[in-house]
Amino acid sequence: MANVRPDADVPPLLGRSAEIDDLRRQIALAARTDAKVLLLGETGVGKDVVARRIHAQSARATRPFRAVNCSGIPDSLLESELFGHVKGSFTDAYRNNLGVVRQAEGGTLFLDEVGEMSARMQAVLLRFTETGHVQPVGLDAPAPPANVRLIAATNRDLRAQVANGAFREDLYYRLNVLMICIPPLRARGDDVLVLLQHFVAQAADTLSQPAPTLTPDAEQLLLAYSWPGNVRELRNVTERLIAHCLSRAVTPDDLPPDIRESRTLAPPRANAYARRPSAAVPSIPPPTRDYVPELWDRLRAGENFWDVVHSAFKERNLARAELASLIDRGLQETKGSYRDLVRLFNLPPEDYKRFHAFLYQERCNLPVAPYRMARTGKSSRANPPESKT
Repeated sequence: MANVRPDADVPPLLGRSAEIDDLRRQIALAARTDAKVLLLGETGVGKDVVARRIHAQSARATRPFRAVNCSGIPDSLLESELFGHVKGSFTDAYRNNLGVVRQAEGGTLFLDEVGEMSARMQAVLLRFTETGHVQPVGLDAPAPPANVRLIAATNRDLRAQVANGAFREDLYYRLNVLMICIPPLRARGDDVLVLLQHFVAQAADTLSQPAPTLTPDAEQLLLAYSWPGNVRELRNVTERLIAHCLSRAVTPDDLPPDIRESRTLAPPRANAYARRPSAAVPSIPPPTRDYVPELWDRLRAGENFWDVVHSAFKERNLARAELASLIDRGLQETKGSYRDLVRLFNLPPEDYKRFHAFLYQERCNLPVAPYRMARTGKSSRANPPESKT
């Protein structure tokens, strides 16, 4: 748990990409209201940072910020952590406990990994979201309602969990008043280098070490890498570089094996729609059948993505490799712009968040750096993958 005050250092939201600029706008809009917010994003993208910035920019900034990670906490402990308990209500309950909801009175309660809650805890949370009443464990009657702003976050596809009965539909709609999709690091282009420079300077200052620079080849490898651990993984890489106390520029050989040996990028595939002969593109497994051209033709004829692609994918008539191939083809057309891709796929601008959320959950949100490098005439220096037989 943590308390954020206006004079405290709120984690920065670094980057200059269009994706991060859009995220800043969404944070500002969310901060103007008291509506519940649902944050979606992969592990390590900074959901906690976004929640804290919403709080810090809101009218509740002078009040407490409390965070609880719902993952892996047994029901009894989670309920007590949230709503408190009275003395003697269970073993080891030696005194009354206020609970973090009461501790956040007037401020913000951040529930991370809300998708991991059990069915019973979902019912308890639903009751709280509907009435605001807090009932400590062991108390027969609910206490007066609490005044807190609720922000929830998950890396799960809650729509899919609702569909298979793992998450309550009524709770989903209670939490999902405002939805913010946090982009993965691989979709933020040169922000990788911006963040790296910040973390390098920060770590170097902490350890009283000189801040190393990067060779162009090392930069290209970092841009080409898919960053499955997102910003958290990048920070770890930074600390490793500083720990090596390099007194020279960082080369590809200094990077972790996962990055050096990454096969995220491959040379352009030979196909009818390859438009970037000098740029490297994400390596995508070959589809089970040549279905992509047919889908592409239907989209260009005016049909929309939800009807043509999304429905086929959900009905298991379209493989993930085919979906990724279609996104790859679209990004070639739009030179790495996901907003232009939404228009290309005949969707209204307001579908941008839903479109992004779907791609994130299906791991088909391809890195934009190679497409943007093609637009500027640059080429990746990442080594092509070895052919496998």
